[in-house]
Amino acid sequence: MIRFCIRRRRLVVALWAALTAALVAAAATWPGPSQDEFTLPGSESGRAAALLGAAAEQAPGALVVSAPSGVESAPVRAALDDLVARVNAVPGARAAIEERRVSTGGTIASIPLGYPDTAAAREIKRVRDAFRPPAGVAVELAGDDFADVTPPGLTEGAGLLAAAVVLLAAFRSLIAAAIPLVIGVVGVACGVAAFTLLSHVVDTPGFGVYLTIMLGLGVGIDYALLIVTRFRAELESGPVAQAVARAMRTAGRSVLFAGLIVIVTGSGILLLGPSPGGGVALAAGCGVLMVLLAALTLLPALLALIGARIDRFALPRGSGRVPLSYRWSRVVQRRPWTAGALALVALAALALPATQLRVGSSDAGNRPVTDTTRRAHDLLAEGFGPGMAGPLVLAGPATPEGGAALRTAVRQAAGTPGVARTLPAGESAALVIPETGPQDERTGDLIHRLRAELPEQVLVTGSTAAAADYARHTAQRLPWVVCAVLLAAFALLVPVFTSVVLPLKAIVVNLLSIGAAYGVVVAVFQLDVLGQGTAGPIDAWVPLMLFTIMFGLSMDYEVFLLSRIREEYLRDRDNTRAVADGLARTAGVITSVATIMFCVFAAFGAFDDRALRTMGVGLAVAVLVDATVVRLVLVPAAMEVLGDRNWWLPGLTFRRLTPGEKTT
Repeated sequence: MIRFCIRRRRLVVALWAALTAALVAAAATWPGPSQDEFTLPGSESGRAAALLGAAAEQAPGALVVSAPSGVESAPVRAALDDLVARVNAVPGARAAIEERRVSTGGTIASIPLGYPDTAAAREIKRVRDAFRPPAGVAVELAGDDFADVTPPGLTEGAGLLAAAVVLLAAFRSLIAAAIPLVIGVVGVACGVAAFTLLSHVVDTPGFGVYLTIMLGLGVGIDYALLIVTRFRAELESGPVAQAVARAMRTAGRSVLFAGLIVIVTGSGILLLGPSPGGGVALAAGCGVLMVLLAALTLLPALLALIGARIDRFALPRGSGRVPLSYRWSRVVQRRPWTAGALALVALAALALPATQLRVGSSDAGNRPVTDTTRRAHDLLAEGFGPGMAGPLVLAGPATPEGGAALRTAVRQAAGTPGVARTLPAGESAALVIPETGPQDERTGDLIHRLRAELPEQVLVTGSTAAAADYARHTAQRLPWVVCAVLLAAFALLVPVFTSVVLPLKAIVVNLLSIGAAYGVVVAVFQLDVLGQGTAGPIDAWVPLMLFTIMFGLSMDYEVFLLSRIREEYLRDRDNTRAVADGLARTAGVITSVATIMFCVFAAFGAFDDRALRTMGVGLAVAVLVDATVVRLVLVPAAMEVLGDRNWWLPGLTFRRLTPGEKTT
């Protein structure tokens, strides 16, 4: 394959151009649907949703009005009638003012609002923004479709710009810096297009495309950077074709295994089940797979085409002094126990908040106060109690016996501690308004109590109950996901390093860095140590997805670093020298790789979607910790302590013994 890409380089480039154009055109012509509402068919909330059917569908939004003088006063009512008339003029929209709910004090009202699609939602938001209410009156919009959205391309552009700056600083050459960007953009374009087309056959979440972009850009640019770095080094001692071949046999091999590890570990999310695990795994897999293919086929063809011209516009390089990374490695190796202990203390301190991890579901209350849906959420809580943001639904069979059981359940629920009130919601359903909010642990206790005490025919559902069911589901699957990912990583790493000890060591140190990233995520998003006013539980699928992706990305650095250390070790079997030289030769590229990944992931930390923001921050922290504390301190310290035992593999170690040497 490498020889073909080198000899038929123009054909390979042309094929990639045609493939990219075809995939993008097909995705633009047949865009797939997204599915953001997922249920667990075997759960009580899933059975209740199936029982209710169309009756389970509620108005997707609401107009929330606050008027200190009273929402029923003549001036306020006249203004609301005018606003409702404008909203109802939007095709398919209906604001049912006659079905409004008014708070006990009469200062807050909620008007059910229905609309057919997101285009109508955008038009309704424009109508509301243009509305000028009387002094002191506020009108907000409740519903996810009205939340603020980051302009498309903003985070991606910020990540690409940061990556370009890092690449230019690393390569000091415009052409060399541009090549990884090309590989990343082409791979991501193909990955997004493939994901869009496959969403016709797999239910995919709306945020999936951003996950594809985030992971594709992060790993794609980095894979290309590693290969280009090795190509430039090989170019100094041989012709272009030979340099490309050697770069692909060494760095390309590391990239192949690193990419496979990310894909295999990322697919661990499939153990959550097809909904939404399949869509999330597909989003991650499409991005990583396409950039991996581009790095292994398109990149060698481009390098063969460009050849020695890669340094045509190069800036002067630094002097040939002993690298700082080499001297640092020697410092760590002289005091491995001390350095390792300090690194473990730092990782443990970062991981400490993770012991308070609580999973659930984000809602409007976790958005910034500048968002209209957050203000609507706060007004509803003020006027009707915090439980109004996530009412529970009691569902019974549409039979005389079911109706009798439902009426009994409503009376019983009304007297249950923690219930503020009950409301009718049709012939076979009723609403239960908790005294506490959807993310309060006491609401979860109330759900368990109602399910245990109400008649068996009556099921408890609603968005809050569904989120609790899903959180329980992820907690049950977590041990299976962790075991599957660890076993898959071990199986892939043993043949890469021809060692049993190194894969085990890699798994342990990667778990430590993941724990540190979890701790920062919990501190920032759940405990709100930054004081942003958006505290709340972590979305239930995020910890599992973070684990699978972070583990794969952490293994990237492990493969890059240890592959080079192994090369050095095979020269003279000197473990100490191999670690120092391997770290010195890879420190620059790993630092650049980590900086690029950090910038790309951190850019997504500014996203409006809280789950994606959590993913971005978690991945950025994991990369930062992994490339500093783990790779620069913990790994060299551990390898110095282990010595030649690093390279132990049953069945191979004995073949290295000399004829007269005894085994113990």
